[in-house]
Amino acid sequence: MPSSPQPVSPRWKGLLAALSLALAGFIWLSGLIDSLSRPSVAPALSLQQQELTLLAEPAVPPPLREALLGEAPREALRKALEGISAEERTERQQQMFLLLEGQGSVSADLERGGDDPLLQQLQCEAGAADPTLCIDAAAAGQAAFRLALSTVLPLVTALLGGLLLLGQAWRLLRGRLMAWPDVQGPELTLVDMALLVAGGFVVISAVGVPLVAFPLVGALTAGLGSPRREAVSVVINYGVMALPSLLILWRQVRSLPRERAPLGGWMQWRVRPLFSALRDAMTGWLMVTPVVMLTGWLLVRLVGDPGGSNPLLELVLGSRDPLALGLLALTAVVLAPLFEETIFRGALLPVLATKLGPLPGVLLSGLLFAMAHISVGELAPLMVLGVGLGLVRLRSGRLWPSVLMHGLWNAVTFLNLLLL
Repeated sequence: MPSSPQPVSPRWKGLLAALSLALAGFIWLSGLIDSLSRPSVAPALSLQQQELTLLAEPAVPPPLREALLGEAPREALRKALEGISAEERTERQQQMFLLLEGQGSVSADLERGGDDPLLQQLQCEAGAADPTLCIDAAAAGQAAFRLALSTVLPLVTALLGGLLLLGQAWRLLRGRLMAWPDVQGPELTLVDMALLVAGGFVVISAVGVPLVAFPLVGALTAGLGSPRREAVSVVINYGVMALPSLLILWRQVRSLPRERAPLGGWMQWRVRPLFSALRDAMTGWLMVTPVVMLTGWLLVRLVGDPGGSNPLLELVLGSRDPLALGLLALTAVVLAPLFEETIFRGALLPVLATKLGPLPGVLLSGLLFAMAHISVGELAPLMVLGVGLGLVRLRSGRLWPSVLMHGLWNAVTFLNLLLL
């Protein structure tokens, strides 16, 4: 017979939980303050969209140009580059700015046939009597397709999500909303959750990643070049960060009596029926999208761009290596949803909902989920996303739809970055 885990003294357990909360609060607060000094990816995204707009202009039908491209894409790109100081511009941006200003030329590498169609077009136009002869129809058509997807897809998603939200509001007013299933999850305490999230997810990971992962990453990636080195580092660091929390949760759940576990187990994964899980995930993703978009828009309008974007976004934007992008996609679309949903919606949310009530549980778990990403600029939108994931978890009565919804959200975000 396997031996069961030895119980920890309630007194020491409570003291350890209190210490974990204090340390986690300090680590999170310091991280949020430090995130203010990290650059935002918003300017880079805006600049890349303007470049894509100028490249796509010849392939967009004239009736759609104003709606899809705006007015004067060339002048908009020139002004955006003008807003970047000469010291901060990359060599490519400086070459592009000079060409848009009507002076300068591209580097010898590009003149010999580089793979940058926009710079090639601008260089050709600088010395051509007829600029239309400089258009690369294939590059323009591809750019127009990418631009349409990156512009139309979010709008269509927000529109469908808004309609679904209106339908839910109408059913709520008419009293026709279906009753949610009872909250089921591991029979753990708030002290257990403090040890899991604050102790495992924050404190041990904050110590373990620098002490264990950094030397390991350095040894394993010594022969790799950028950006593969950074991509491998992301995967290993994330695995090391996730391991302490998963081990703590495994020990906590293992100590619970099996005969009292609800149907589907303590974590309520319940993969089947798969179709209803996909339906719940898709519906939740559609409904949360317009709220997250509105939250982000209001944040920028009220306080400006606070910066502090996730460094992973910069890696995706700056990488063209298929293997590196594949590893980053694996982390964002598979590993992160599985791990984060296990902790925040599999364990934390049911305990909070049982102890505090469903609504406070959803709000608090969403706030902790957002703070765990340690980014001031993304705090409010991520909290909205966390609340949406929590509502899907409670409404469906199982964890799998939340995992699928989280993966879908990250996949669409990743796709939008690739399109730009």
